[in-house]
Amino acid sequence: MTEFKNWLDNEVGMSAELQSHLLATLLAIAVIWLLRLLILRVVLGRTQNITGVYRARKVASYVAGVLIVFVLGRIWLQGFESITTFLGLLSAGIAIALKDPIVDLAGWLFILWRKPFELGDRIQMNENAGDVVDIRILQFTVLEIGNWVDADQSTGRVIHIPNGSVFHTPVANYTRGFNFLWNEIAVLVTFESNWEKAKELLLEIANRTVGDVVQDADKQIRNAARSYMIHYKNLTPIVYTTVKDSGVMLTIRYLTPARQRRGTSQTLWEEILLTFRKHSDIDLAYPTQRFYDNPTEGKPGAGGPAKSS
Repeated sequence: MTEFKNWLDNEVGMSAELQSHLLATLLAIAVIWLLRLLILRVVLGRTQNITGVYRARKVASYVAGVLIVFVLGRIWLQGFESITTFLGLLSAGIAIALKDPIVDLAGWLFILWRKPFELGDRIQMNENAGDVVDIRILQFTVLEIGNWVDADQSTGRVIHIPNGSVFHTPVANYTRGFNFLWNEIAVLVTFESNWEKAKELLLEIANRTVGDVVQDADKQIRNAARSYMIHYKNLTPIVYTTVKDSGVMLTIRYLTPARQRRGTSQTLWEEILLTFRKHSDIDLAYPTQRFYDNPTEGKPGAGGPAKSS
């Protein structure tokens, strides 16, 4: 070993002090990483919960990284008696050279502190929407939904978003506090249809199919009201009426769990089609062209044919 050190000193030009620092660095990294592996083995042996395992790995990695930075600072910068001086110089240099990563690091701290979203939440930032599957120091990852797939279904792609985006991009959280969404289904019936009857049928279908979520939604609103100014007067399904070019539009508005929007929409449409098929006085409308002769078809008071006495 002595001969090897002399060779490093004479042939490579590596002084004894530098050799000592390198050896101490390697030992410190090895010991800290070994402790990390041992702690993870103990944690993994006690739980099989995926979320718990994920969090344990993240915490262990962060703690190990911080320890390595402090230990290396003490090894290589022994001339600085105060660790505060070392950290001040280090942070100043990093702030100048690495502006964007520093913003991302601040974004990570903001995410941990203010919690605009957590692991497993469904969020949207600009055109990017998905379920949060990973949160790291510089970026977080979402499993994409939507895009070319309808009704908030997963595309299978993962999107990596810099943490600093939370400072300048609005974050829409589908599931935080209130795990329900308002969804609407527009049903267009012809002008000749019995639209009053159709409206009653749609309301009955909605109450029967999705009305059972009202109790859970009301409970969640009461809990969310402690942190957010969320207030709804009516949570039960409702049907609105309006007129379009091709017929009478009846719009069902109802609550659905955030991740079940497509499933509830399909169930409602199947019930609507099956129910309307049983009623001969209700027809679904679609874009058509019709010639209207007011003198023969219009109302008497609006220029139509006069009533026979």
